[in-house]
Amino acid sequence: MSLKPETRDKLKGVSTATLATALYKRGLRTQMIQGAQPVGQRARPESMVGEAFTLRYMPAREDLNQLTVFRDRAHPQRKAVEDCPPGAVLVMDSRKDARAASAGGILVTRLQQRGVAGVVTDGGFRDSAEIGQLDMPAYHTRPSAPTNLTLHQAIDINVPIGCGDAPVFPGDVIVGDADGVIVIPAHLADEIAAEAVEMTAFEDFVTEEVRGGRSILGLYPATDEQTLTDFAEWRKRSGR
Repeated sequence: MSLKPETRDKLKGVSTATLATALYKRGLRTQMIQGAQPVGQRARPESMVGEAFTLRYMPAREDLNQLTVFRDRAHPQRKAVEDCPPGAVLVMDSRKDARAASAGGILVTRLQQRGVAGVVTDGGFRDSAEIGQLDMPAYHTRPSAPTNLTLHQAIDINVPIGCGDAPVFPGDVIVGDADGVIVIPAHLADEIAAEAVEMTAFEDFVTEEVRGGRSILGLYPATDEQTLTDFAEWRKRSGR
């Protein structure tokens, strides 16, 4: 299932908070990648959105994880960087272990140059200051200088993984913003995006009303009929 351009555009305009609520309504409560935060604090004008392309690390076994492994062009970490499709998000399962880096500035720069939409790990990145200045969004738990080989052995590409306690299947839709990263099951992406756009319009209306001094009682949630009337009029005025 391929992410539709119109669905991608809708998801770029909504927050992970709104998406989390839409997923919660469907009984999905563990879709947020725990601990993943933007590398650096540079504000970005829109969300990170793309289909998941995954890389799984396992605990390193020292005799199999020497620097010489990178001579193999099929090494899973290097291959993931070169194979992740443009517009996708590379999601790495590092077992929530940031004691060694999941990747560094050169690999993340390569992803950017290849047109990848973003990169996420539940571990850490080295060269984090450099990565934070790139134009491509990147998410991790904290900076980590040691090479990934110290603790992580790249073992699988584009298989189901866990990332920050969230299940991630290849092709799931990954959305990231200032609050973190959330995973939308691929088959729900269209309907979640449409619902989130509607939810965002209502939340924008509510925010305007609250800033104007209105009480949240009866407004949020909309338990008063007058709220729905006011919202309909607001949508006509604002073109939403």
